[in-house]
Amino acid sequence: MAGMFLLLLACVEEGKEEAPLVLQSTPSPDDFVVNGPGGPQSSFTSEQLLLPCAALTGGPEDVEHHNLVGIYDGILWLPWAPESGKGGITSYDFSDPCNPVKIGEAYSEWMRESHTLGIGEVGDRRFLAVDMHVSGTEGGIGFWDITDPAAPFWLSQLNLPGYAYPDAYFRVALSTFWQGDRLYVAAGLLGVFVVDVSDPAAPTILNQVQEVAFMAGRMQIVGNLAFGASAGVPRSLLWDLSDPDDWDLLAAFDTVDPEGAFHPYYFSNWSGPYALFARKDGGGGPVIYDISAPETPVALSAGFVPDGDGGYVFRQEDLLFQGESNFGAIYDFSDPLTPTPIGRMEMKGDFDTLTPIGNVAVASVDEKGDPGLATLVFPWATQPDSVGPTVGYFNPTDGATFQASSSRIGLSFDEQIEAASVHPGSFRVWNAADGSRVVGRYYTQEALVNFVPDEALEGTYLVEVPAGGITDLSGNPTAQTLRWRFSTTDKVQGDFPE
Repeated sequence: MAGMFLLLLACVEEGKEEAPLVLQSTPSPDDFVVNGPGGPQSSFTSEQLLLPCAALTGGPEDVEHHNLVGIYDGILWLPWAPESGKGGITSYDFSDPCNPVKIGEAYSEWMRESHTLGIGEVGDRRFLAVDMHVSGTEGGIGFWDITDPAAPFWLSQLNLPGYAYPDAYFRVALSTFWQGDRLYVAAGLLGVFVVDVSDPAAPTILNQVQEVAFMAGRMQIVGNLAFGASAGVPRSLLWDLSDPDDWDLLAAFDTVDPEGAFHPYYFSNWSGPYALFARKDGGGGPVIYDISAPETPVALSAGFVPDGDGGYVFRQEDLLFQGESNFGAIYDFSDPLTPTPIGRMEMKGDFDTLTPIGNVAVASVDEKGDPGLATLVFPWATQPDSVGPTVGYFNPTDGATFQASSSRIGLSFDEQIEAASVHPGSFRVWNAADGSRVVGRYYTQEALVNFVPDEALEGTYLVEVPAGGITDLSGNPTAQTLRWRFSTTDKVQGDFPE
């Protein structure tokens, strides 16, 4: 009888339906506040397009050496510093781009020209990592505390071993990228330094990664995939950073067009599945690669303007914006196989940087500009931007297995993202075993967004980017919901409830 009872019980258990998975609730996608006034909402006449309407200036020590600008939490930040150091940052209300209003400003004798705006949040404070210079053999990176946009201040600095100036590319910091407690610093022939920034007041070097024939100009990361680009030469690298202490080199390639001709580039960017390179020497224009399959990056196309010489490149939806040294250019990118120049902007000086923000672009020169006119605002479209951002690549990928327990989760969009819109309600991660929400921190830099879990991962995970949450710099949210799954084991088990 006992055996019969156990058999009946087993039959009952086999026929029992599993309870449907219930996902732990999260905030609504739009449950966030942008503390600053945000991106431009102005309209323009056709006669105003491609002509400057305003200038952005630094402090009294500004020597007219400007680079990119960026919006974070509704505030526009303008760094101003020459290669030799002594500069600062200025914050702006940019909601009316032709009438920008200064909010705050600060100077440091140690700040030098910065090519990116690496921002991270630690606790309730916010920090900007920039390049730093003290002397010919002493320099590296420095940190601004920008928690209060009206009163930013220089917090700390870190020397990098091997630093050497006046060479401006080979052995100096060139760019920074923040993910979790690590800051990745591209430093020319010194490679990539990995810096512990868990306490930005006391940063320390964790690692230095150098590769043969690679002069690190920029480092960008989406989840576990890292894209390392050069500055002035054709070389690029892709790494798997699943274990951030043990990098796995996936591919090394020299930038060519589809016909196989080599193209050195000055600087690069990552947007959606595309690596974007600003071609230099013998003409300008963007060179486009698809890096969504990182072990086999594919050369897609190369735009060309004979009188250009590429500096920096940005994407905004179906357009590319590129400083061409002699002018700024807008390229039609609706077909990535045929980027086509469709507009130009003119200003005096070495016109390297053209940063799109809504329906205006902010142009900067790093030398030879007119006094007070090193950064100018150019309207390029009559109506405010009304199209939300789209995810073009994410990592780990859908259905991926054997992912590291140390994995981070990343998104690459088709335009720059407002950091304040990235939160637990707009970038959701659940454990598929019990529906519990994974807690972590979010990091946004230009078009890239990363989620860093607080605890090691184990099992299958469900990721959702809901419609109506993450926005671009003009406040337009994502239009469609994106969902996918990945696992740290050999199987993806569990799914979103119906």
